[in-house]
Amino acid sequence: MPQTRRQARRILGLFETSHLWTITTMAACALVAWAAAVWPEHEGLTDGGRWALFILVLSAGLWVTEAIPAVAVSLLAIGLEIAILGRPGGVFATGPKDWEMFIEPWGSSLIWLFFGGFCLAAAAEKTGLDRWLALRAVGFFGDKPAMLLVGVMSITAVLSMFMSNTATATLMVAVFGPLIVSRPVDDRFVKALLLAIAFGANVGGMGTVIGTPPNAIAAGVLSEAVGSGAMPPEHGVDFAQWMILAVPPAALILVLSWGYLTAAYLGGAAFKPVENLSFGGGKPPVVPPLRQVIVVGTFVATIGMWITSPWHGIPTTVVSFIPICVLTSTGVLLGDDLRTLSWDILLMIAGGLSLGVAIAETGLADWLVAQLPLEGLSPMAMVLGFGFLTVVLSNLMSNTATANIVLPLALAATTSIDGRLVVPIALCASLAMCLAISTPPNAIVYGAKRLTARDLLLAGLLTGLVGPPVAAFWCQFALRWV
Repeated sequence: MPQTRRQARRILGLFETSHLWTITTMAACALVAWAAAVWPEHEGLTDGGRWALFILVLSAGLWVTEAIPAVAVSLLAIGLEIAILGRPGGVFATGPKDWEMFIEPWGSSLIWLFFGGFCLAAAAEKTGLDRWLALRAVGFFGDKPAMLLVGVMSITAVLSMFMSNTATATLMVAVFGPLIVSRPVDDRFVKALLLAIAFGANVGGMGTVIGTPPNAIAAGVLSEAVGSGAMPPEHGVDFAQWMILAVPPAALILVLSWGYLTAAYLGGAAFKPVENLSFGGGKPPVVPPLRQVIVVGTFVATIGMWITSPWHGIPTTVVSFIPICVLTSTGVLLGDDLRTLSWDILLMIAGGLSLGVAIAETGLADWLVAQLPLEGLSPMAMVLGFGFLTVVLSNLMSNTATANIVLPLALAATTSIDGRLVVPIALCASLAMCLAISTPPNAIVYGAKRLTARDLLLAGLLTGLVGPPVAAFWCQFALRWV
């Protein structure tokens, strides 16, 4: 009898409020996806395309509602693609191995490139080099509020180019923790400082392919298009080319953001010394000096070879094996360290690339683009439209999920222009700052309990309105040289 009661309680536990909401939301998303994709007879769309649309709408709904974790949505999308589209003799697949196209993105070169970046970031954190760099760099800018903001935004942006923006924001908030807690709750300099961290972490990630998942997704989408022959080889983007396209607009957006913070929060105190200035963030871990030398040397060698890839011809993914092999073989990173890497991010990237394969291969991308009112629009107008759409969606859902949805459609719509114009669309995914839930750095700085929703909203409007045209016009200009 007691065992029966326990079993009954376990069954009833499925219907607790949180579980009931999850089940209801998933069912509602599936119903909407069915009504939008499978039930109507979409003229010109194959059965495979209709089911790919079902998976796309379902995934978008689950990403927006956050009924289940974002990484679970990516895995669910892959599973549904294999089960529905990969079944031989079904709605799409014809051969017994056609389903493998949906898991091939897990072995994509972009996954290994990102993995190499994760190893570099983990080594810097383990040896304390990230904290050392942050403290030295920020201290270099003195005690004037305006100049401190320059230092905070600069070092946060640089770290975010090679580390997770979440880890970077967490690090910078910890470094300035003593200063934050020592000042009044309504101190405007602290507000500006926290927003500077958010600006630097979000916008700085635009700068490199490994800076944030949308960048890797865009590079992967272009790589697959080139590999399939859909676009010429010169439309691919390597590590150095990405930096040429992304760093200048990111830098300009950061300069404009600094001007906004200085004018809106500092006023006449912008260049007066900060009273009781102190920051620390705790002591870095004690590690053998040799390991620090190994990490610094690996950083320099890897980043140097990434940037100079066009000259020596070694693919950036091959270069990423330098940190993977050196840091693991020298004992800087152990098995326990590797287990703590952000595998969920890699799975989300793979899930997004897999969703892009389904959208492209089933003909869904071409059909969706045909439904959009793009006739008569110039290439720049199309890029700006997709860019603003990306900013809006990224404020409501994860930027990785947004990139997974928008980029394949944007690529399908750019057949008459340079495919690399999808890069500014990917950059726009890093401009979401209107809400605390828009990005992890937003949530981290908001968690310090010194910012209001209005503070984030105004900052987000600045990046959301200025960022897309800055990124689009610079990329249009820079494509003459890359």
